[in-house]
Amino acid sequence: MNTEEAKKITKSLIDTFYAAGDLALSIREKGLKKEIKSDNTPVTNGDIEVNKVLTKKIKETTPNIPVVSEENSENKENQSLKDFWLIDPIDGTRDYLNNKDEFTLNASLIINKKPLIGLINAPAKKRMFYAYAESHSYELVNGQEISLSSKLKSNNEITAVSYSNELKPEILEIHKRYKVSSHQKMKSSLKFCVVAAGEFDLYVAEPRACEWDIAAGHALIIHSGGSITEFANNEIIYGKKDFKNTSIIVKNKNLKNG
Repeated sequence: MNTEEAKKITKSLIDTFYAAGDLALSIREKGLKKEIKSDNTPVTNGDIEVNKVLTKKIKETTPNIPVVSEENSENKENQSLKDFWLIDPIDGTRDYLNNKDEFTLNASLIINKKPLIGLINAPAKKRMFYAYAESHSYELVNGQEISLSSKLKSNNEITAVSYSNELKPEILEIHKRYKVSSHQKMKSSLKFCVVAAGEFDLYVAEPRACEWDIAAGHALIIHSGGSITEFANNEIIYGKKDFKNTSIIVKNKNLKNG
């Protein structure tokens, strides 16, 4: 798929991501209904309705490309996927349930087991991000595309985001390696967005969660000039068994090139 095709697909989905984000907020305002899934994680009627909206539009846009979503079983048993969509309709469901603002809507187009397109909307934060090719990673602000690859930090301190305030020893060791001066807890794939935007430098996590949690953010990072690898510096590929994540080290362009 060439850059123009990827751009066209991405741009065709932006309005749907905004609409789905508004729907998520509207459903929450009316009152969420929660269930507990077999993996002991929560799911709400908001997750399900957002999933319907995103999946419908994506299937209409690319009818020949399989879709894998966290919130349904379609294609999850297919171990031979190379080109496919990964959707996480609401990442950070607990934040969503607790009326907090870091939850995100996510979709990524995987081509040859690598993320090409990524879209992330954080509707409660009023932040929309997308990427579709090298040097084409953006935040949409008041209708204007802001290139993430051109944004620079205002100071030289190395800062990180983390999914917990309590860092595990292997993560703390990597923070020390990169001379991290402070870290901030953050939920959902918003962590990838703020690293890609140069607001933070690093995000490190041991194997946890699933591929649909990180794929869209992965696209944002690499297309903004940053990098994402396993702890052993191996490339991360998608379509693994049960779509489980490996360890990850996410660096923005400044840290990668520093």
